[in-house]
Amino acid sequence: MEAAHNGPAAGTAVPGTVTLDLIVESPEQMRELGRRIAGVLAPGDLVMLSGELGAGKTTLTRGLGEGLGVRGAVTSPTFVIARVHPPLGTGPALVHVDAYRLGGGLDEMEDLDLDVSLPESVIVVEWGDGKVEELSEDRLRVLIDRAVGDTDDERRTVTLMGIGARWAGLREDLAPA
Repeated sequence: MEAAHNGPAAGTAVPGTVTLDLIVESPEQMRELGRRIAGVLAPGDLVMLSGELGAGKTTLTRGLGEGLGVRGAVTSPTFVIARVHPPLGTGPALVHVDAYRLGGGLDEMEDLDLDVSLPESVIVVEWGDGKVEELSEDRLRVLIDRAVGDTDDERRTVTLMGIGARWAGLREDLAPA
């Protein structure tokens, strides 16, 4: 895994945002990135994942689950919408949401009671753009892109966007050594 030299994708800049671009070469590196991100997560954190189908969102979440030490296999919750993975120890639960089939806004998300779960859990929402931002002023947005014209099918550019004061140290916490 290495730092990318390009900036965030066009139209993704948000004032007060710390951005870190990384190149991920394989699914195992994506899981490892998830484990590294889990090392800086705390109860109350909201993580939003974006990327095309098959980009690696669930693979990254699997690494988050491993890093947080939660119970149960982390799989895509596409058909159940949300899964709660309780902690095996004293850490936070992982609430994994797939909002792909949901319409717009928090209105449809309210039935999931994410606002109730957020203070004591880490909530990860795949396809959450435009649907869950109101849950927290501070959030980590993860954009996963295949490089256009790249011949390596497993290579991804991952842009981590820490939005809000909570993520001010994002580069120091997660930049490759």
